[in-house]
Amino acid sequence: MAVLPLTPAPFFGNKNRAFWRLQFLGWGGALALRALSSIANAQPWSFLIIVLIATITGFSISLILSVIYRALINRRPLITWGVTAFVLAIAVGLYAFIDSWVISLYRTNSDAGFAQLFLGVFYLDLTLLGAWSALYYAINFYIQVEEQNDQLMRLENQATSAQLAMLRYQLNPHFLFNTLNSISTLVLLKQTEPANAMLSRLSSFLRYTLVNEPTARVTVAQEIETLKLYLDIERMRFEERLRTEFRIDDDTRAGLMPSLLLQPLVENAIKYAVSPMEYGAEITISTQLVGSMLRVTVSDTGPGLPAGTDPSKLFGVTSDSSDTISSGHVSTGVGLANIRDRLAQAYGENQRFDIGNRPEGGFVVTIELPFEAREPAPLPVGTRSAASSGAPRLAVN
Repeated sequence: MAVLPLTPAPFFGNKNRAFWRLQFLGWGGALALRALSSIANAQPWSFLIIVLIATITGFSISLILSVIYRALINRRPLITWGVTAFVLAIAVGLYAFIDSWVISLYRTNSDAGFAQLFLGVFYLDLTLLGAWSALYYAINFYIQVEEQNDQLMRLENQATSAQLAMLRYQLNPHFLFNTLNSISTLVLLKQTEPANAMLSRLSSFLRYTLVNEPTARVTVAQEIETLKLYLDIERMRFEERLRTEFRIDDDTRAGLMPSLLLQPLVENAIKYAVSPMEYGAEITISTQLVGSMLRVTVSDTGPGLPAGTDPSKLFGVTSDSSDTISSGHVSTGVGLANIRDRLAQAYGENQRFDIGNRPEGGFVVTIELPFEAREPAPLPVGTRSAASSGAPRLAVN
């Protein structure tokens, strides 16, 4: 049996409703307390009418105070607290006057004068309205602080999303210009079929980048399929010089990671390992679970880093996005720096981004981030998965 998810609504989500709930709860509690006190002091049952009238009077006066306090709460402190004290004194005096007048009408044979009755109820009324006023300001100040915190968090999230979007979009132009240049070369050489095939693959890749949000996360399986689509485009340029190997553990396929995180790493490997070498190079992409972390490795069989190179220079960004060092497997301008920044924005300190040379030769980039698996979406009733129904699957080699 399916259970509908229940999302608890915040008590102060609707401030007007919360005010009336607290108003009735508070004055109802005061009514009950004064009624029990009267019964305990052997007052006649008819005295409960006096208690009810006093409670209704206090309830009504507090409504007037709420209107005045609402206009004062965002003023300067001197005005807020000065006017509040003045208004509260008048309200307590009015409350005590009404209470004492009603009691004097009830106790016609009492020896106590009006002044004695007034002083007798003044302190009780002062306690009630004073506590009500303190709670009103405390609750409203709390709500304002919470609203400011929520607004600050929304602004921080928007700033983070904007920064992530900026970093993601910085990764696309370099690849786009290279691909368009290759297509232009094929057209000049009148190789129309390869040019058309490259355009088709490029349109599919760009469609993916436009459909997915820059701050979205995708599964490892989706990222790998997108990466294979990108490699199909590059393979038309480098042919057999570009060799790839994927070592994707099945346990990691459902893991989430930032979209288009691996494409600039592979682009970096193509630029510095495949392109300058006569026989090209092999690029290996692997994923595995290491405890609670998802480890992603992109390595190549290229020349690697020149001896004595400081890896921190790989994160240097120049004004024209050019390479900081021209020899060896070094900076792609904004590429590696952007990946590091995207990981820091998305995961804070709970991530790792390492670069260096492989012991057997070549360059390697290692990324570790928290493993979070995406829950599979439920299938509609009466449908079957592609695997179980024998439907063909589209694979990108």
